[in-house]
Amino acid sequence: MKLHERLRELRSERGQRLKDVSEIAGISIPYLSDLERGRTNPSLETLQTLAAAYDITVHDLLSPVEFYGEQSAQALPKGLAELVSDPVLGGQITPDWVSSLARIELRGKRPQTKEDWYDIYRNLKRILE
Repeated sequence: MKLHERLRELRSERGQRLKDVSEIAGISIPYLSDLERGRTNPSLETLQTLAAAYDITVHDLLSPVEFYGEQSAQALPKGLAELVSDPVLGGQITPDWVSSLARIELRGKRPQTKEDWYDIYRNLKRILE
């Protein structure tokens, strides 16, 4: 997960609008929008401000974010990490599939459960074979 995706995910999970976060964090709406679209990178001070606005630590804000191009289990979306670590189901899924699945959003939202991710994997695999 990229940083801009993480920022959008945090806001969406809380059901907040950009305006809500702007008022809480004291950061302009256009700047927040640029952050969530990956058009600009935040300073450490901005990360601290956003973490405080979401009532989490900077570590918690950044822990799912991939920085070096490798997808760690922690950086995977909710549910997909569970699927990958499942000894039966996860053993079927190659790293290329994991990387591809991690980019999937349906109408701006990600699947949330291991079962949802597995259904998407099975259907895509069937279509592509």
